[in-house]
Amino acid sequence: MTVEKFAAALSGIVGLKERTVGEEDGALIDQLFFNDPDGFMICQSTIPQQDGFWYGEKRAEEGKVFIEAFFDPVCPDSRDSWPPLKKALNQYGSRVTLVVHTFPLPYHDNAFATSRALHIVNNLNTNATYHLLEAFFEQQDQFYNKATFNLSRAAVVDQIVKFATKALGNSYRSAIESGFTDTKTDHATRVGFKFGCLKGVYGTPFFFVNGFPLPNAGSALNYIGWRKVLDPLVTKQGKTWVHTL
Repeated sequence: MTVEKFAAALSGIVGLKERTVGEEDGALIDQLFFNDPDGFMICQSTIPQQDGFWYGEKRAEEGKVFIEAFFDPVCPDSRDSWPPLKKALNQYGSRVTLVVHTFPLPYHDNAFATSRALHIVNNLNTNATYHLLEAFFEQQDQFYNKATFNLSRAAVVDQIVKFATKALGNSYRSAIESGFTDTKTDHATRVGFKFGCLKGVYGTPFFFVNGFPLPNAGSALNYIGWRKVLDPLVTKQGKTWVHTL
């Protein structure tokens, strides 16, 4: 499915209904199915509220376009996809919301540790999370594969702590350092990865718009591509179904 066909199909959805399973157990597992003209089936599951980093602290609301992005901090394609997406977000303002989930790929060295650093910082100050993410993107060569090949795990963590401290300020050092010994941050990073697996994410970057996965996962989408997806949805905001958390 091309970006153009995806945008056309998504903007034309009317009267879409959710089906909730197992509410008696307190589980909200929504399954949403949509068949495009080519017979391609999309399945969407609910994302628990606690996962993800909201851009600008703007949460999904009924009637607004909602983007979910799965990024690996040391993935070059994730890095390349961020500037055009950020430009699109600034273009549409409050009409579009974004939440980023970490999805540390197992074949990228230090993907889990850098993702964990984002969860640690987000617990300390949600306004600093994207600053650190952009710092990782800008200086991936410090952590990507061969750069830390001869370092122990403890040495890598220490390097990440120093890197984050330099990016955010000395006042963060102690809290970030202790965050790496807190099992809650380890759990949060694992949960983020499992959420991605539940949604069918298999690479980064991986995007969902209003609950539907964009085609060409694993590749960066340029600014023009984002405009083709978002323009028709923003235009029909009052009629577009948004899968809120």
